[in-house]
Amino acid sequence: MGKKELKTNAMRILDREKVSYTYQTYECIEFTDGIHVADQLGLPHEQVFKTLVTIGKTGGHYVFVIPIAREIDLKKAARAVHEKSLEMLPLKELTKVTGYVRGGCTSIGMKKPFPTVIQREAQEMEWIYISGGKLGMQLRLSPLDLKKVTSAEFADVTV
Repeated sequence: MGKKELKTNAMRILDREKVSYTYQTYECIEFTDGIHVADQLGLPHEQVFKTLVTIGKTGGHYVFVIPIAREIDLKKAARAVHEKSLEMLPLKELTKVTGYVRGGCTSIGMKKPFPTVIQREAQEMEWIYISGGKLGMQLRLSPLDLKKVTSAEFADVTV
């Protein structure tokens, strides 16, 4: 019964979709960057991914899941989602748009399903780590399962 409180919305969706995953928790009171989280959990940087939310010229929102040590290339990202241009969603709008807080944002179970792109090299990996949907939680799952559950595409969107 004790594990019930640990379930995040993202985990409930993965359970409902019968997606295999594991999770790790870590001490976190406020936003910590992904590299610090990976180091704290002893995870390989290239397998830990961050979730970035952008807004397009048309006003649409787009989600990008990229390795923690990489930066998004907004020109490549815009091409991947067929937009003229993209900019990062202002931080103050993140929770209103996604339902998640900075550092706990995941592409699974946002308030609305947004077009999602996962950095291309993830498809070659057996496992990746993403935020579990709240501060202090990381999920490990197959990138192909993440693609399936978020209706994502793979593309090269980093510098």
